[in-house]
Amino acid sequence: MSRRASLALLAALAGAPALGQAQDATAADASSSEVLSRLWLNPGFYSWHWDRDKDLEDANPGFGVEYVLNDQWSLTGGTFKNSDRERSNYIGAYYMPFQWQGIKFGAALGAFNGYPNYKDGDWFPALIPTVAYESRYWGLNVGIIPSYKDRLYGAISFQLKVRFAAPPSSSPKAGAD
Repeated sequence: MSRRASLALLAALAGAPALGQAQDATAADASSSEVLSRLWLNPGFYSWHWDRDKDLEDANPGFGVEYVLNDQWSLTGGTFKNSDRERSNYIGAYYMPFQWQGIKFGAALGAFNGYPNYKDGDWFPALIPTVAYESRYWGLNVGIIPSYKDRLYGAISFQLKVRFAAPPSSSPKAGAD
């Protein structure tokens, strides 16, 4: 998939929830607020690699979106500078079926590209165990990236995310934001 196609897919993912909204202005405002409350934006990742001697890039800046479908599922897509210092894209979904003390547990299921030592940089599937914390306006996804031979380098990955509208059902928590 070309970079242009990847960016078009990312734009479609970000805009898909707004399709088919009510024409009434009040309903449009309410639905717009709901869309914003379900939309997370992120500036990429920080990855702490297990192989500290390989001169890998830990800072992985980029841009990504996550759209919450319900308490367990969300869609995600984005682009970032990977650990090999190449441009990567991703598309997928988070499935977070377990929750304890406000922390979600599950996995990211999706596809990545741009890693030169694996499939010549072409797309490949990925399953990444993930833990997430979400407050009203910010959240953190932590993924455990497995190593694969000498092609993909394992890491613990941190992804800070923000949203610009609080979920309708949330109430302020002391010290939460």
